[in-house]
Amino acid sequence: MTDMIRTSGLVKRYGKVTALDGLDLVVPKGTVLGLLGPNGAGKTTAIRILTTLLIPDAGSAEVAGIDLLKHPDMVRERIGLSGQNAAVDEHLTGYENLEMVGQLYHLGRQKSAARARELLERFDLNEASDRVVKTYSGGMRRRLDLAAALVASPEVLFLDEPTTGLDPRSRLTMWETIRELVRGGSTFLLTTQYMEEAEHLADDIVVIDHGRMIAQGTADELKTTIGGERVEVVVESTSDVAQAQKVMVDMCGDGVQVDEESRRLTAPVSGGVDSLGAVLRQLKKSGVGVLDVGLRRPTLDDVFLTLTGHAAEEDPPKSDDGDPKAARPKERVR
Repeated sequence: MTDMIRTSGLVKRYGKVTALDGLDLVVPKGTVLGLLGPNGAGKTTAIRILTTLLIPDAGSAEVAGIDLLKHPDMVRERIGLSGQNAAVDEHLTGYENLEMVGQLYHLGRQKSAARARELLERFDLNEASDRVVKTYSGGMRRRLDLAAALVASPEVLFLDEPTTGLDPRSRLTMWETIRELVRGGSTFLLTTQYMEEAEHLADDIVVIDHGRMIAQGTADELKTTIGGERVEVVVESTSDVAQAQKVMVDMCGDGVQVDEESRRLTAPVSGGVDSLGAVLRQLKKSGVGVLDVGLRRPTLDDVFLTLTGHAAEEDPPKSDDGDPKAARPKERVR
């Protein structure tokens, strides 16, 4: 199987901050790589390098078999990119935006027009196709931006949090579009804060933190690495959370995860139903009111919390160099 993305030892520094610290990636043709990590982990920096928007300080990369540093123009002809912000011209209509992208790719007027109409229909934008984009809602702009990344049917697509801001229906549409393109041989590298999205789409998942790979595997393989079942308890009152945490740490060890807002506590256990019963008895003995309880398998959220120490999007978004003003780059490669 041909590798469509390959990096070796990628390094990128912003002053004293190292955004990427020797990142190695391999993405075979016709697959989806999910690149996960907390804010500031280096995900966007990696995508900006692989789409020729940044030059690495060290390392090498190939996209579609082409050396990225030697032939960036050839790489741009073969890729599509949808960044974290919708990079569309708000003074043009939806149709004009897509038709313009087709012309920039030298598809010709007739093919550009046909492709624009096809994508407007696919992303449920037909009725708004002749309206200027500044009248679009945020979700509509996002769908138009995603459509623009697909105009030239690129071999490799880079999607940086592609469904952020989309309603559930639009998100499902985007997932099906990605799966359809993969069946046709396209290759994707996507970052996402939605663990469910990574599990549904990614053939392989790489978790990075502080610019380094800390785990790699399929969703099931990553779940296996952190152990078996989880006891999940929702307590009745916020005032019960601290006592419930103490009880569960005493019984289950230091791997207890606490969500204060939902009053939910989760801990790994090895004894299945017996462990669940023991935890419930001890909580009752300690005077903790329990609203809901369950026993479940680990999720990708559990993997992420275990590997990085916090949720996928715990802090306000920042750029990979820690500058919140640069958190949402608007560059686009067509």
